Amino acid sequence: MTPVPGSSGSPWNVPNLLTSARFVLAIAVILLIQFKLFLAALILFIIAASTDWMDGYWARKYGQVTKFGRIFDPFVDKIIICGTFIALVAVADSGIQPWMAVLVVGRELLVTSLRGMIEGAGKDFSATAIGKWKMVFQCVAVVASLLFLISPAPALWLVWALRVSVWLAVGLTLYSGYVYVMEAARVMRTSDGVAE
Repeated sequence: MTPVPGSSGSPWNVPNLLTSARFVLAIAVILLIQFKLFLAALILFIIAASTDWMDGYWARKYGQVTKFGRIFDPFVDKIIICGTFIALVAVADSGIQPWMAVLVVGRELLVTSLRGMIEGAGKDFSATAIGKWKMVFQCVAVVASLLFLISPAPALWLVWALRVSVWLAVGLTLYSGYVYVMEAARVMRTSDGVAE
């Protein structure tokens, strides 16, 4: 594997710098939505979501996974998703209802608590494929919502794209939360010496 500057365990390597940039973009997106600058918010949101893939790919490819990054990366993911959903609740016709934002935030708090408890006990509680797909559809729902808000007369396909993407995001948020709770219960039973 090719050595890369910043791969010696320093928190300030390329993946963590990308994550830091995503954090700044997340705050900017939330503020832009508040001021109803939806096109700018959409552009920055897409850039921010793209860096999430990039920093993970870079960290794995060049062996730059750090403890700081393992904590900071999911934290920033939660800021951009939870913050954007909450900001969109305040905008009429966004397609995001208050209970949806509560569900998204509640799920993230629950999974974060479970992960902290289990990994604190020395067990692995890595993200699953369903958790990653949940993030994808949450991002799609945000993009659809912002596109809808930008359009002066939204086409029928956009109306349906917004409805379908939001409900898929909500459904996957619920389902992935259930999967993580079941996995946490399994890990805790195993660690307590209970047979599967």
